[in-house]
Order: sequence, then structure tokens, then C-alpha cells
Amino acid sequence: MAGIWRSYLRVLNKYPMGTMCATTGSLMMAGDGISQLAVEKKELRNYDLARSARFLVFGTVVIGPVLRGWYMSLDRLFIGKKAAPIKMMVVDQCFFAPQVLMLFLTGMAAFRGDSFHDIKKKVKQDYITILVTNYKVWPAAQLINFFLVPLQHRVLFVNFIALGWNTYMAWMSEKK
Repeated sequence: MAGIWRSYLRVLNKYPMGTMCATTGSLMMAGDGISQLAVEKKELRNYDLARSARFLVFGTVVIGPVLRGWYMSLDRLFIGKKAAPIKMMVVDQCFFAPQVLMLFLTGMAAFRGDSFHDIKKKVKQDYITILVTNYKVWPAAQLINFFLVPLQHRVLFVNFIALGWNTYMAWMSEKK
């Protein structure tokens, strides 16, 4: 296990953006897989590989870069300030979380090929529920992240917490 961690750190140091994006995409895909198999109780023969591929691509090309940029911006904005982790969490949850949840819902629906009308209906139906659930999970996770985790590992920390979150989001975004 230590060897895997050292290898990951080497790749992260050499290719920070690519590593964070690939990790985000992979864990979003894993969350979708858990959702399909464990939550939705699909049989393996009914597994929607295209759906998991959408999560992989969306996580890699959209969410991963957005997260990296966000954490770097927060760090620059609050570095050295008194109570910085608390301020970072408040800004994250008041400004970033609502927007990234909207980006996720609309982006994944667009990747599915949903019509504008269907996307609007899905957002109206699920957005508030997802946002409220977000506030039950992420403030505490982000406090740990901002207090204890070095900047270069924040996306990874969030990705591991997000494995469960991605399972929930996959279920919520894909249910009819």
C-alpha cells in the first residue's frame, strides 16, 4: 500500500492537473458503479456501461479541473488569514456548492442527451433536495479538508469522501 501511495505522489507531483482530473473521473465512475449495483440493485448483465463512462468523462474533463482551480483560488484568497479554514468552508458551501451541484445536474443531463425541458424539470425536481443533503455532508468534510489536508491533496481527500456522495448523486441524477 505504501508503494502505491508513493507512486501516486510521484505522479501527482509531476502531473498535478492530470492526476487530479483522472482521480476525480475514476472515483465518479466508481460511485456510479456502486449506485447501479448496490443502490439500484441492477444485475451485472443490465449494468449501464455508457452511463459510467459519462461519469468518468464528466469527472475528468469538468469536475476535476473545476475542483483543482477552486481549491487553488480559495488557498490564494485566504492563505495566512485568521480562521482561514472556517472562512474557506463558508465560502465553499455558500458559493461553490450550489453552483457545482447545478453544473453536475445540468451537465450530466446534457451528456445523457436530455432535452432542455427535461433538464429544467430534473433540476426543479431534485436540486433543493440535493443541496440540503449536501449541507448534511460537506461542511464537516470541508472543515477537515481545510484544517488538516495540504493543498495538493485536497482534491484527493474530497474525491474519497465523494465516493459515497457520487453514489448518491448518480442515483439522484439518473433516477427517472
